Amino acid sequence: MKLSLNYSLLLKLLDLIREEIPSGRAVILLMNERKQIIFRESSGIVQFDMDINLEIIKKALDEKHPLIMNNLKGEFLFGGNGNGLWNVLCLPLLFKNKAVGVIYLDRKVGSGEFSRENLELLIAISKPINMILKNCLEFQEVGEGNIAVSNSFLRGRSKALRHILFFIDRVKDNDVPVFIWGESGTGKELVARAVHQMGARKRGKFVVVNCGAIPELLLESELFGYIKGAFTGAVNDKPGLIEEANGGTFFLDEIGDLSLNLQAKLLRLLQEKEIRRIGENKPRLIDVRFVSATNKQIEKEIERGNFREDLYYRLKIVSIELPPLRERKDDLFYLLNYFLEKYSRELNCEMAYFSPGALEMLLDYSWPGNVRELQNEIQRCLVFTGEDSLIKEECLSPKINPRRENYTALSYDYFQARANFEKRFLNQALSRWNFNKAKTAEEIGLSRQGLFKLIKKHDIHIENKR
Repeated sequence: MKLSLNYSLLLKLLDLIREEIPSGRAVILLMNERKQIIFRESSGIVQFDMDINLEIIKKALDEKHPLIMNNLKGEFLFGGNGNGLWNVLCLPLLFKNKAVGVIYLDRKVGSGEFSRENLELLIAISKPINMILKNCLEFQEVGEGNIAVSNSFLRGRSKALRHILFFIDRVKDNDVPVFIWGESGTGKELVARAVHQMGARKRGKFVVVNCGAIPELLLESELFGYIKGAFTGAVNDKPGLIEEANGGTFFLDEIGDLSLNLQAKLLRLLQEKEIRRIGENKPRLIDVRFVSATNKQIEKEIERGNFREDLYYRLKIVSIELPPLRERKDDLFYLLNYFLEKYSRELNCEMAYFSPGALEMLLDYSWPGNVRELQNEIQRCLVFTGEDSLIKEECLSPKINPRRENYTALSYDYFQARANFEKRFLNQALSRWNFNKAKTAEEIGLSRQGLFKLIKKHDIHIENKR
């Protein structure tokens, strides 16, 4: 593919980068959607293909965040001879939230380590390069996804997300009630919307009511509607929200807060498929698909007498449990990048990157507020970062960075960070499956021998944790 790029300007920018950030080599790589190199230009060492670290490039492209790796052994370099140590700085080039290439700098150890200041300067110098890409005709179409639902929750690659997508695909065209359970902020309404938007009822309305946000007396009239003269103030006929959803989907959020009186009326509605407005004797047939959700343990509410068991089983013909974000760590990169792009656009600011140290803190955080908390954190970071395109550790909220850490060189020790992540991940996985090694290996996609080797490598003592 021939790209209509301004080669002379790119070379000048690369020379400027090497002048301002002394490097053995500065390389621009552009990739297609299959990660194939379609353009490259370099300043400095010309033997580009012999020892450039393709794994680092792939990681930067996948994560859409810059990488600084100092004291990297030569044996890890693609095609390298294993001699010496290298320092690498790799910045992904983003266009419409798609990583279309990288700027790659490296130099041998002894010439000085790459620092956060180097990264900040590289981001600043890269802005004209992004403008060149933006004006390139072939790249104007890059980044247009074919996602059926513009839904932030449905992004990632975790096993949990694949299960949710499978569930949505199986139920989207059926009219049976769907029951969704999950902690606050896990995306229950988003999944309900996806069921509607991807299914046969997508041409109808998607109507939402929060059962805990409206007083009971008002909620009944909102749900079922009323006729003129039914009560004081009823000066006209008014259809209810359930009627408004006719032909579409009605979503009852926080169903666990519904009163017993309204539970009885909802049960009759589900059985008879008809509705009566308040003050009306004549029933009206309705064609509505019901989806309900709660963060309460409904079985316990039934035991306490707060929820009807017969209604519960009517609503729970098909059910799904949404995992908290701390169990969807594989999806965090996708969600982080999605919200960065979304809120950068809404706040009318340039697309930002997380520094490696800030990214590590975000990935290590447990996210008790789930996806909603993540959204709020990204917006906060963009506000505090201002015109800077690099979100640093000090921009993070105190709960994520409680010690108010700033950048340290240790933050960029890739292999130590990877080892720390492996150990944390294994401990969390083993704990979740009650330290059953065979079950844990099966669930996380390792062979038993592979898991045993990692347990030994990280000196994890299972017997002391049972």
